[in-house]
Amino acid sequence: MNPTNHVNRVQKENKLGVMPIPKLLITMSLPLILSMLVQAFYNVVDSIFVARMGEDALAAVSLAFPIQQLMIAVSSGTAVGVNAILSRSLGEKDAERAHQVSNNGLFLAFFSALLFVVFGLFFAGRFMEMQTSQRQIVAFGQDYLRICCVFSFGAFGQVTLERLLQSTGKTFYTMITQMLGAMINIVLDPILIFGLFGFPAMGVAGAAIATVFGQICAMGLAFYFNATKNHEIKLVWKGFSPNGKIIKAIYWIGIPSILMMSISSVTTFGINKILLAFSSTAAAVFGLYFKLQSFVLMPTVGLGSGMIPIVAYNLGARNKERIMEAIKISMAYAAGIMFIGFAVCQLFPEWLMGIFDASDEMLRFGVPAIKIISIHFLFAGFCIVSISIFNAMGYSILSLLLSISRQIVIILPAAYLLSKLGDVNKIWWAYPIAEVGSLTMSVLFLKYLLKKEIHPIPSEKERSQKPGVKYWPAEHEALNDGYNR
Repeated sequence: MNPTNHVNRVQKENKLGVMPIPKLLITMSLPLILSMLVQAFYNVVDSIFVARMGEDALAAVSLAFPIQQLMIAVSSGTAVGVNAILSRSLGEKDAERAHQVSNNGLFLAFFSALLFVVFGLFFAGRFMEMQTSQRQIVAFGQDYLRICCVFSFGAFGQVTLERLLQSTGKTFYTMITQMLGAMINIVLDPILIFGLFGFPAMGVAGAAIATVFGQICAMGLAFYFNATKNHEIKLVWKGFSPNGKIIKAIYWIGIPSILMMSISSVTTFGINKILLAFSSTAAAVFGLYFKLQSFVLMPTVGLGSGMIPIVAYNLGARNKERIMEAIKISMAYAAGIMFIGFAVCQLFPEWLMGIFDASDEMLRFGVPAIKIISIHFLFAGFCIVSISIFNAMGYSILSLLLSISRQIVIILPAAYLLSKLGDVNKIWWAYPIAEVGSLTMSVLFLKYLLKKEIHPIPSEKERSQKPGVKYWPAEHEALNDGYNR
């Protein structure tokens, strides 16, 4: 082993196993939180400009959002598989396999994008017509969705190339690419939507062009960083042919993530259908709230993601005290973030709607919606951190089961039944109801895992009484070596 690499690996292991948990948690999660906040910010800015065109335009973008969620699910889920296998290959010092995984990952990204190209060309209009019969909304939504799908190679390429950088520890460059894409989108939105600086006014189509152009630029920069800074892998197309075994391995890990993330697109589609029975304005309001809540949920997701390697490493090291401290502090931080989000939504709903230049009709739907749905923040922090704990301990099936139960089994039936009461404001209660159910399941699953995985680990006092006993099982050594590299 190269001595320098060995020293770097030991230092990283020491950080995960020695650095004070509060500082370590912030160090691990802050870059993820910042990048997610950037993404949330430009999603909201996109809607702010579209809202200036009227409620039909805003409703169209909201109704198109489930397909965008599906794109994110497929691209991110596939990238999870690429990330995991690439990291393992690098840990095993199998450079050839690492190159193959990288190139097969890019192949899958562009093949997936091709499927959305077909959808955008032939089914975008049909998808909008499935949700509403209002011709103006269908026309806006079809234009927006067609552009996003036909040029989706930018989104797929960006996500995959950024994950290649993350796999080799170069997360700083991913922040740069994400910020570039977001800034380009924000700058181009008003120019292309309203026709500034000599450009034609393209309306909703302009918003879509701004989005895909930002993604394509971010993809290009991510490719440049991989080619010039990421020396652990080689991206080459000459002589490339898909490797069935590697593709199968990527999807074996990635499909559960794809399914878990795809569920939200199904839920959003279903809720939109229910709301459109009352008013297109209600659907537009729901789309706005969905983007606003990302400012609260995304930091918590980033916090949970930063906690995963801490728990995973210390599980391998058999350090019960650090595992429990990481869990407790993460729960406390998540609760704090969620309470702040809840308080803002309860105290300033009119101001939040005012960001989008809301009409009186939108305020009538939006203010109660924000106040009611945001109640679920009080429970969601625990559930989000619990999902990260399940993943850290290798029980991703519990995360999938929790997501399916919350999104499909509880929210959609609850929203449908509440809609039968004839008051659209009753529908919003489906979210707090679902979160209570999710909280109950999270507690049960977490108690099960703590009893099975954590409680059997000897305490520090017990270890000190038996200094000759090795509490780090052999099967964890290869795992941690691969992970930490």
